[in-house]
Amino acid sequence: MNQAIQFPDREEWNADIDAVSFPALVNGMQLMCAIKGEKLAHRFGGDTPEQWLAAFCDHRWDLEEEAEALIQSQQEDDHGWVWLS
Repeated sequence: MNQAIQFPDREEWNADIDAVSFPALVNGMQLMCAIKGEKLAHRFGGDTPEQWLAAFCDHRWDLEEEAEALIQSQQEDDHGWVWLS
């Protein structure tokens, strides 16, 4: 599957889902991606949403690459979100 995937710099802490959420543009259509704060803490450290958001920014390229692989393998949940683990 040949898809054009872009990741705009619009990540944010989403307290409703306890995760950093960020959009992906797939052939012009927006798809939401997310990684839970607890997963960021486990992978990169940190104790607060601010630290997890900073960790996301510090590791953006690797996380976007992971999200791209999940998008390409069509790993969306029932709500159309892609969740990194």
